[in-house]
Parts: sequence; C-alpha cells; structure tokens
Amino acid sequence: MEELAIVAKDLVKNFNGFTAVDHVSFTVKQGEMFAFLGPNGAGKTTTIKMLTTLLQPTAGTILINGNDPVKQQDLVRKSFGIVFQDPSLDDDLTAYENMEFHAAFYHVPDNQREERIRVLLNFVELWERKDNMVKTFSGGMKRRLEIARGLIHHPKILFLDEPTIGLDPQTRNHMWEYIKDLNKKEKMTVFFTTHYMEEAEKASDKIAIIDKGKIISQGTAAGIKKSTKKSSLEDAFLELTGRKIRDEDASATDRMRTHRKAWGR
Repeated sequence: MEELAIVAKDLVKNFNGFTAVDHVSFTVKQGEMFAFLGPNGAGKTTTIKMLTTLLQPTAGTILINGNDPVKQQDLVRKSFGIVFQDPSLDDDLTAYENMEFHAAFYHVPDNQREERIRVLLNFVELWERKDNMVKTFSGGMKRRLEIARGLIHHPKILFLDEPTIGLDPQTRNHMWEYIKDLNKKEKMTVFFTTHYMEEAEKASDKIAIIDKGKIISQGTAAGIKKSTKKSSLEDAFLELTGRKIRDEDASATDRMRTHRKAWGR
C-alpha cells in the first residue's frame, strides 16, 4: 500500500461569511506530482495556506506526512519547502545571504550549506550574482532565487504556488526538468498550481481542478480530457470552469493575508 504525503478531508475556510474553500477533499501519494488547478479566486492559494500551516481551517482535517498542520506546526514545516505566489525574499540581503538564512532556518548542517547553495544557485544561473543585493534583481531573477531557496533543505514535499510566473520559456523548461529529476531521484512529492495548462499536463501524475471553492474534477490529464470529451487539457479546463474572464479580487484579497505574519517574521 502506497503511503500518502497529503490528506485533505472536508476542508472548509470561511472569511467573514465568505466561503473560500468549501468541503474540499483529496489525497496525494508520496512521490507524486500533483497539479492543483483553478481560475483566479477559486480557492487554490487559500488551500495551500491551510496545508502549509499559514491558515487554520474553519472545518475539516489535514495530514502532511502523517502530521497535523494545526497541532504539529513545527514538524510539518520541517518536512516541506514552498515557493509562494508573492515575493518573500529579503531585498536588503544578497542572493547568497538569502539562501544562507533559509538554510539556517531549516537547520541544514553547517558542513552541507555551502555546497547546497552553490549547486542550487548554479542551477538557477545566479551563482555569478551571489554577492549582489536582491533588490537589484529583475522579477524573473527573484523568482529563480525563490525556487532555489525552497529546495535548500531537500524537503519531502515541495509546494509551488504558480512558480513560473515571470519566467521565460527556457527557464520554465529548465526548472521543471530539475524538479522532475528531484521527484524521481528523491521521491519528493510536488504539489503545484499553475495557469499554464501544458505545464500541468506534462509535469503531473494527477490533477485536481477547483472552482468557487469546490473540487469539480480529479484524475489524470488523460482522464479529465476523456470525461469532458476534449482533446486538450486547456479545453477541458474551460469546459469545466467556463469561459468567462474572472477578476482577481478574490485571489488578491487572499494574498493580502500575508504569510510573513503567519510565520512570525
């Protein structure tokens, strides 16, 4: 029997009478690449914040590697890495210092820190800029640094909330190749959101689609396409969620509930 990395059962999150997440349930197997898709304001980021201890559910239960994010925050936080949708770097530190601070926060052994930082900064092609202040970086460079930082402690689960926003196609492709390689070599579970349907289809083992706070479809990309009788995942997604353009008010409001405060920073 395969062990489960993530279990979410009947998750509910209310904000002042508004239900952002409405009885959401899913499981993610250890070593699985799981895509969590939905339009703007669908409840994706709110769900990730509950999974990663940043928000407490109004109702429902969660297990992350067998631990409860509400009751066992420290154990849960040590087991995952995360790349947020919004920037979370310290602009007044260098790239290397940002990596070093994160390594210390996650108790990466002293004798391993320098090598891990070197490997990861080379991976995102920022080693030559390691001593530059982050405030001098472009948006794409900051995103690449955040991805490297999220991998510094070799997490069992990596949460990626739209990690490729602002990246050029070459960097996006390079990033996914590296993450898929880590997934295979270290059996690292990857839970990600994206608006790029081709990313979801190529990278995922399983997909869940959320809309208006509810899961409306789960399965493989092939299974979702078959059930909607569509030839592409994008067309299947539009069939399930509609073609009306969504404003970003709901997701923007959610993003203002900053993770920094929840982490005590």
